[in-house]
Amino acid sequence: MFLHDKKKDALVKVIDLVALINPNQNEILGQVQSGEEQQDPAPSLKADLIFPSGENLPRCWVDADYRNP
Repeated sequence: MFLHDKKKDALVKVIDLVALINPNQNEILGQVQSGEEQQDPAPSLKADLIFPSGENLPRCWVDADYRNP
């Protein structure tokens, strides 16, 4: 799965999907897709990530209290 990092303005290949959907984790491990060489895995903040279409991540992926108003 690829997400867009707003701060780096680059695509990030998500390595750990479980961390992505876990609302108790603020970071995921991914590889920035820039240049022709494969980059080393690095942490990215979920707050900086959006879908390539421009949509935000679902609230249940980033907020452990998403059921409370």
